[in-house]
Amino acid sequence: MVTLTVVTVAVAALIPAGIAAAATSRPGLSGLAVIPAPYLTWYEDAARTCHGLSWEVLAGIGTMESDNGQSTARGVHYAKNRKGAEGPMQFEPATFAEYAVRADQSRKLSPYDPEDAIFSAARMLCSDGGGSARGLKGAIFAYNHAWWYVRDVLAIASRYTAAAAVARRHQPRPARPRPRPSHPRPSRPKHVSHPKHVSRPKHVSRPKHVSRPKHVSRPKHVGRPKQASRPKQASHPRRTRRG
Repeated sequence: MVTLTVVTVAVAALIPAGIAAAATSRPGLSGLAVIPAPYLTWYEDAARTCHGLSWEVLAGIGTMESDNGQSTARGVHYAKNRKGAEGPMQFEPATFAEYAVRADQSRKLSPYDPEDAIFSAARMLCSDGGGSARGLKGAIFAYNHAWWYVRDVLAIASRYTAAAAVARRHQPRPARPRPRPSHPRPSRPKHVSHPKHVSRPKHVSRPKHVSRPKHVSRPKHVGRPKQASRPKQASHPRRTRRG
């Protein structure tokens, strides 16, 4: 397991990656001690490789071991300390070889490379149960067999969490973009000119009055044929009266 060189540091509230520059530029937060920006990024990125592990715990261990790489003690940036630990996360060579992570493929793997060291520490904590609340204390204890060490790391981590909340409250809120309509408004068609007035066709003259055919004279009245005269009645001889 890891043999540790404890670096005594005065731990102030610290702020998370991404808002360190903004926090130190504000008058109310200028007195906070901050972690170097690259370390903040590495802590956050390494914590994402282990579901449930917080970057604050990694930062707490980094603060205890090397003041986040700012210590000049022997064994942090070169050589080994008196107990054989190496690098900003103070790994023993055998332990580093077991959990080593080459974070940057363009560089040689090394316990003195802070990025490699932080990612390797996250892997070790995760393998020992650091991704769950129930297993976190045991994982920190496995990193260094001392309960005072577990207590101090968690105290530093809680200060990181509180400082992050303060920094978020003081961080200016970005302007909310105006919501765009779900469906783009159709562009209005260009003004369509109405067709020119179509002149009415000239008045079509009605055909001249067709004269009725002249009155056809009816045929003269055909009189009925004259009635045949009846033959005269034969007169009977008058009877003379006898006196």
